[in-house]
Amino acid sequence: MKPRLLSEKVLQVYRKYPILTITGPRQSGKTTLSRMLFPQKKYVTLENPDNREFAQVDPLGFLKEYENGAIIDEIQRCPDLASYLQGEVDKNNSPGRFILTGSGQFELMQSVSQSLAGRTAILRLLPFSLEETDSFVERRDSNEVLFTGFYPRIFDQNLDPQDYYSFYIDTYLQRDVRMILNIQDLSRFEIFLKLCAGRTGQILNYNELGTASGVSHNTIKSWINVLEASFIIKLIRPYYKNLNLRLIKSPKLFFLDTGLVCSLLGIKNSEHIKNHPLKGAIFETFIVSEIIKNRFNKGLKEDLYFLRDSKGHEIDLVFDSGMTCDLCEIKSSMTINKDFFKNIQYFSKMELPIKNKYIIYGGEEKRNQLKVEILPWDRIREIEY
Repeated sequence: MKPRLLSEKVLQVYRKYPILTITGPRQSGKTTLSRMLFPQKKYVTLENPDNREFAQVDPLGFLKEYENGAIIDEIQRCPDLASYLQGEVDKNNSPGRFILTGSGQFELMQSVSQSLAGRTAILRLLPFSLEETDSFVERRDSNEVLFTGFYPRIFDQNLDPQDYYSFYIDTYLQRDVRMILNIQDLSRFEIFLKLCAGRTGQILNYNELGTASGVSHNTIKSWINVLEASFIIKLIRPYYKNLNLRLIKSPKLFFLDTGLVCSLLGIKNSEHIKNHPLKGAIFETFIVSEIIKNRFNKGLKEDLYFLRDSKGHEIDLVFDSGMTCDLCEIKSSMTINKDFFKNIQYFSKMELPIKNKYIIYGGEEKRNQLKVEILPWDRIREIEY
């Protein structure tokens, strides 16, 4: 198995809580990581119909089989089991008894937060980060990185990204979406998913997206919630702390994997990205998703925002650490130019507790200029959190 950066945090919290919950998108490597780190643990998956029926019909009997603890995979398939796990660990709260994994937050997070509050640590595992793939993949140009994406099976089994993401979308629609939303006509949701891909990196307009998809405003909100709950997208909220400005209040939509975006947009190979009209948005999506992965791998919450006023001045990302914040601009251009600094200089004049200023761009040179740290796209890991 290829090493995962989250491993250190997993082992750290495993020693402190009776239950460790690892969530993330389908096929991000949760089961593989759990079984590699805890080979001595019994393993049971609730994806298996017999196991699931046993857990649903006789949850106490099911847990009796695993008195010494276990890895319970796909816990979202039987969310009520969390209530019985609460009673089990209340009787014996030794650290590291159960490892729970789940590929969706929708029901899982509600049941975990209500039943297991204070009894479980929750970590999030996304697909590989660039830092992780750098340890086993030869250096690639940015367009190849964007096109391939980061789902582990692509690298583990040397799969064609086009084939992989086509199957992934089908599986997601047939198993996850149908189960959560009980949609009979999945084709309309697939159209919606492709429309979202064309809006990655943009302000989310529910009414416009509803009109384009042919469904109501409330339906779009429900569908967006499902995409976010299953780690397909992330909504980045606007930052408006202590600012006396008229600010945009709608969130921005970002996919969490650019390979999936490219597949949904019909991009056939990495060469097509170079002149694609959404090249800048795909590049920004890549940087945002990498920063989220890096924070998750350290056990941190996202705490990411963007900043845009009514005059169009914008900061792509704001890292909020409570007392201070960092500003980050994202530019797909390979050449550093003075326009990179405009919005950072503009907002630096505001009453913001700025600690660090970053520009991440598509080039190769690292430098410090005008009190801004400029990082190439492949050195995102050097950002301090």
